[in-house]
Amino acid sequence: MNSEEVKNLARKLGADLVGVAPIERFKDVPAHMHPASILPEAKSIIVVGRQIVRGALRGIEEGLIIRAYDDFRRMHTITFDYERYGRVQLEDVFIAATVYDLVCAIENEGYEAVPVFPYPPEAWPQGISVAPGRVEPNVHPDPEFAAVAAGLGEIGYLDMLLTPEFGPRQRLQLIITEMPLEPDPVYEGKICDLCMECADICPFSAISRDKRREITIAGKKMIIGEVDYSVCRMCPNGARPNRFHERGKPDRIAALCTRTCIAHLEKIGALKMKFATPFRRRKPQIFDVFGRPIKDE
Repeated sequence: MNSEEVKNLARKLGADLVGVAPIERFKDVPAHMHPASILPEAKSIIVVGRQIVRGALRGIEEGLIIRAYDDFRRMHTITFDYERYGRVQLEDVFIAATVYDLVCAIENEGYEAVPVFPYPPEAWPQGISVAPGRVEPNVHPDPEFAAVAAGLGEIGYLDMLLTPEFGPRQRLQLIITEMPLEPDPVYEGKICDLCMECADICPFSAISRDKRREITIAGKKMIIGEVDYSVCRMCPNGARPNRFHERGKPDRIAALCTRTCIAHLEKIGALKMKFATPFRRRKPQIFDVFGRPIKDE
């Protein structure tokens, strides 16, 4: 199979996003995050993504999860919808099935392939090197770095992957393979317009407007804001602690800052996917650290 055939098969298996990066684009990545630490003969990294359906964020956007503390069944149902389709089953079941079938197809062609679940790259090290000079387990490649290297998008100011199709609404998994594949070009467009709405709306100032840094992935330069993740981990406005490691970045896909990014990108027409109605249909309810609604001045 060539690169286009691999990508077409991935789409037939359910992928909404798929890109290919050559191993050379990871040359500056440290060993504990490098794909070659898992498969030394790796030639290509395939990044597979599936969209988080916008409706899975509706209950959180309307404040129903937080408001429903007095009605456990209602709260549980809304949380279940998001957890299953926005996080747990999307990665554990739907993307995993797509990646597994694609790995099998590649290995049927005679090339070894390793499926990689998107564990947080912060979760290292957790073991002892098995031999001198070998990296300590566990090796966790950064899926967002890989996505940029595979031409799928960019890292926005809020320090999250943005794609031209869905903005921040996707989950990813990787395949590291010996199969030589034609790489995709690095995305040259611009999605984040540095509007700062993500920083402005955070009630805890976790995203700085002033402190920022430039990062470079595969030659692509991007500006991201400084984020205080110790604050994000306790955010009552849709963020969730990392389910894999206490030091990992919190899951912010449903957080107020990310939902504001979605609303802004849709409003300015920056995304390919269009909807008949706006994502943000009314002013969002914002809660303080104790889960109490913050009233407008």
